Amino acid sequence: MAHQGRCSAAILSTILLLFLHSLPSVSARGAVYTVGDDSGWTFSVEDWTKGKKFKAGDILTFNYYPSFHNVAVVDVKGYKGCSPSSKAKIYTSGKDRIKLSKGRNYFICSIPGHCDEGMKLAVYAH
Repeated sequence: MAHQGRCSAAILSTILLLFLHSLPSVSARGAVYTVGDDSGWTFSVEDWTKGKKFKAGDILTFNYYPSFHNVAVVDVKGYKGCSPSSKAKIYTSGKDRIKLSKGRNYFICSIPGHCDEGMKLAVYAH
């Protein structure tokens, strides 16, 4: 009888493994992109997104010198006007990792003049 119990457990384990294997694979993490690639978060980075397809949950890594720059998450008005609202989240570590939300995501450097010089980024995530 004990032999029969082990056999049943083996069959049950096999069925369970087959069932779990048939479930769709869901990644807890999105892709990770370094903004500006080797140049990092700097001036004239607006075209960096060309040819890339982003998804909600992907991570953007902003590498920069925190003594000179920052990253402000803004809305379209803040992006076009190069000015963060008082509610904008501003990152200052120099190695910021920001998860993309579905739809448009906007980022600027809020140091005066930097956004106007091209330190701004608009990313659409599907």
